[in-house]
Amino acid sequence: MKSLLFIISLLFASSVQAQDSNTKTILFFGDSITAGLGVDKSQAFPAIIQDRIDSLGLNYEVINGGLSGETSAGGLRRIDWILQRDIDIMVLELGGNDGLRGIDLNSTKENLQKIIDKVQTNNPDAKIILAGMQVPPNLGQDYTKQFETIYPELAEENNLPLIPMIMDKIGGDEELMQSDGLHPTPRGHKVIANTIWDTLRSILN
Repeated sequence: MKSLLFIISLLFASSVQAQDSNTKTILFFGDSITAGLGVDKSQAFPAIIQDRIDSLGLNYEVINGGLSGETSAGGLRRIDWILQRDIDIMVLELGGNDGLRGIDLNSTKENLQKIIDKVQTNNPDAKIILAGMQVPPNLGQDYTKQFETIYPELAEENNLPLIPMIMDKIGGDEELMQSDGLHPTPRGHKVIANTIWDTLRSILN
């Protein structure tokens, strides 16, 4: 784990040094879905969105801030380090692992709110898109339903655009999901990229 974080820190530092002062930054901050577990990083949806941005000649750099296994608490611990760099847009995709572990829902919501607060404190003009997640029903119907309400509540309370379920269009499709039933295939990442793009493109300038 330490070696992985060291490599990430080197890549992040290089990215900071190379950043053009006129380039705006889009942070995809999430777990293994964002990180692209099981596929090449160039096939993960953040890279696909970077390719689309480049093709349109827009001056944005995408940062893939995904980390496999990340919970909302882990994201909260990590966000200050990420915010050493100015962030203009953040797509927040966290909470799925909280649900899989049965973590207290109030804690998950509180952690996500604190991440939002830290980004807005760092850059009051930053735009945040909240990506809703869902969990399998094995923890009970009540938990599952309450989990899904976290995202629309946070979006309403913070006046944020919400993508209700970024995985909604790929669940159950063997061509879009890996054999673990949790992570997208390269084709699945393309579908997620399109889902996010529908919301993201309206705030790019």
